[in-house]
Amino acid sequence: MRPSYWLPPVVWMAVIMAFSSATFSAESTGGLLDPLLRWLAPWLTEAHVDAIHVLGRKGAHATEYAILAVLWFRAFAKGRGVLPRRSAWMALGISLAWAFLDEAHQATLPARTASAGDVVIDGTGAVLALVGARVGWRRSADRATAVLLWLAALGGAGALLLNAFAGVPSGLLWLTTPMALLGLVLRRWARSRTGMPVR
Repeated sequence: MRPSYWLPPVVWMAVIMAFSSATFSAESTGGLLDPLLRWLAPWLTEAHVDAIHVLGRKGAHATEYAILAVLWFRAFAKGRGVLPRRSAWMALGISLAWAFLDEAHQATLPARTASAGDVVIDGTGAVLALVGARVGWRRSADRATAVLLWLAALGGAGALLLNAFAGVPSGLLWLTTPMALLGLVLRRWARSRTGMPVR
């Protein structure tokens, strides 16, 4: 296998291990993210800021391993000519093994903690990326767009109702929720004009 295939996933594994250092602990990233969030959205409560911080960190976990899985999938499928199904399983196996090692490494650091939940999140990111690679990126992106728009529309509407009952200001939700609804309407209209099935 040429280095152009195996080197990117190996380098990305090193990047993931660097993210596991004390430099990227929750306390460190919170020190950067929390003031930024308070500046961008001063109406956020402490609970909101904490939730956004946790979601951002967990999203970063899934993204790191989605990228790793796709890089290994590419290395095996294109670099070695392995069948796509087998390439996907091999890429998933390496990604999960690296997730376990990553958490074991974090367990040795005073500023970090190991979590089986993080391994599950890492594996989920890898699986979703590999499904995208196997099914096709355009089709996967189309489905993901629909799911995200529905989550934004329904979740935003639910959050607006909860905030109204709690007497908490909703800020940008008054803009983002209608935009998600508009996105769903425009997507439906575009698909009906091109003869694509409407989901």
